[in-house]
Amino acid sequence: MDFELNDEQRAYADAARAFAQAELAPFAAQWDREQTFPRDALRAAGGLGFCGLYAPERIGGLALPRLDATLVFEELAAADPSTTAFITIHNMATWMIGTWGGDAVRERWGQDLAHGRKLASYCLTEPGAGSDAGALQTRADWDGAAWTINGGKAFISGAGATDVLVLMARTGGAGPSGISAFAVPADAPGISYGKKEHKMGWNSQPTRAIAFDQVRLGPECLLGEQGQGFKIAMKGLDGGRINIATCSVGAAQGALDATRRYLHERRQFGQPLASLQALQFRVADMATELVAARQMVRLAAAKLDAGHPEASTYCAMAKRFATDAGFAVCNEALQLHGGYGYLNEFPLERLVRDTRVHQILEGSNEIMRVIVSRRVLRDDAGDAIR
Repeated sequence: MDFELNDEQRAYADAARAFAQAELAPFAAQWDREQTFPRDALRAAGGLGFCGLYAPERIGGLALPRLDATLVFEELAAADPSTTAFITIHNMATWMIGTWGGDAVRERWGQDLAHGRKLASYCLTEPGAGSDAGALQTRADWDGAAWTINGGKAFISGAGATDVLVLMARTGGAGPSGISAFAVPADAPGISYGKKEHKMGWNSQPTRAIAFDQVRLGPECLLGEQGQGFKIAMKGLDGGRINIATCSVGAAQGALDATRRYLHERRQFGQPLASLQALQFRVADMATELVAARQMVRLAAAKLDAGHPEASTYCAMAKRFATDAGFAVCNEALQLHGGYGYLNEFPLERLVRDTRVHQILEGSNEIMRVIVSRRVLRDDAGDAIR
């Protein structure tokens, strides 16, 4: 098994690192403090292909493997996990439109989304349907000429600031088989947005509830076939779990880099902090956890790229481990910075706040444990997870 990156992968990572240092790192603290949605930076990211990394080429995407996409997301997240997390959500919605959208939808949205000229939100979660996505209640009813959408979504990233919504709605009976997916113009009549939520982190992207009241959609807005929405959502969640795990890995790398610099610069008791063995050991543990998380994420991405039958389980394991480890590394980095880590002039407190939610979204880590344990304890588990 070759763990080395090839020249093309290194080029993607280098380009993302350069972009992050020039376009994200200098402004991330300001965006966080002022709760600014950085559309110009997102458009610039789109110009480099970062808004359509694994979207199909027919809409202008790069059609990269998920493994290669993690290299870009990790470098971006090392500077700004909040903005990067939105970029990953936009990538997922763009991929869905490019993969399952009909000609009219792809023509209307595809190129603009893949190049960052327009932005997308993903609408799955509801006030009463979070981890249990199959229980969603937002309805789409067909009258022979158009779909009519009624219901509400909660905790939608980018809501009120994006151009298109990839919406999961119930078109049939109870359960997953009754769910369909739609591409909905964000300014369609009948859509209203709730207040901008005040959050612990992720402040560079707005989060709002969305209400749908008699929203009319043409037949071309259906993604895939009727009743296929839950399958589309689950395919999206596998990749989404890798994406958010990668954001945790990137944030942890940024925290470790900041800590390494600080321990060499800061002196106590007549010597650099880096010379104190107690702190050396803590840095060693941070680096070890970070590398383990990175390799688990890349393994899961490779399984997903290969269509491995256990890919969903590996994605769940990677999401659980990397988001826990990433938050722990950021938190430890803050501790090693002492009082300075608590000041917003340093990036540590922002990295801690931004990574905390990663343990909750894309399926909470408790749900990840349910997914993994059910697979491991099945009678036919055998050598499936090795």
